[in-house]
Amino acid sequence: MKNYKKMIKKIKMIIILAILLFFYTTICAFSYAKTTLNDIENSVLRLHVLANSDSKEDQELKYKVRDQLLKYMNNICDNVSTKEEAIQIANKNVENFKKIAKQTIIENGYNYDVDVQIGNFEFPTKNYGNISFPAGFYDAVRVTIGEAKGQNWWCVMFPPLCFIDVTSGVVPEESKEILKENMNEEDYALVSKSDTKPEITFKFKVLELFAKSGFMTASTNK
Repeated sequence: MKNYKKMIKKIKMIIILAILLFFYTTICAFSYAKTTLNDIENSVLRLHVLANSDSKEDQELKYKVRDQLLKYMNNICDNVSTKEEAIQIANKNVENFKKIAKQTIIENGYNYDVDVQIGNFEFPTKNYGNISFPAGFYDAVRVTIGEAKGQNWWCVMFPPLCFIDVTSGVVPEESKEILKENMNEEDYALVSKSDTKPEITFKFKVLELFAKSGFMTASTNK
């Protein structure tokens, strides 16, 4: 009987230790994910364009608006080296963004309203060539066309990953260098896939898991 009680006691102790270890590991993973996601989110300024609807015509219009905005953004952000500079320039050009988008819409025979906001918005995990960004809340320039009920178009305004040929799957080295300068070594390895170690892949999956679980909230950093 004594041995039986000792065995039960040991089993209970093992269960308690396992539970404590689980909670400790979860807390550590959460802390890591939150810190890393905040660092990544604070390194980029993104662009989000929403079409009026999913009709073929509205989707084509979305891309025409996108193209004109990207041409303008490419010019005004040509010498930008930090996200803070990019946000300052974007804020100064909100009205110009609206005018360019509206003019493009009218020139294509439509009269949709257009709105441009700069704020903190939720983004899904997206791949840009050989660069990947985990789901999270990112500072972004958000352009809505008409009722904004159509499919989205997402990219990264700073560093200028919008200007790549996405079909080639390759991001220009100069864009990678800017990204690298604005991130620590581990964060850059996570998003650029420059390190193929299993632990890097696992960490990226951890970020996705916590971001998609709803534990992460919108960034308060502006």
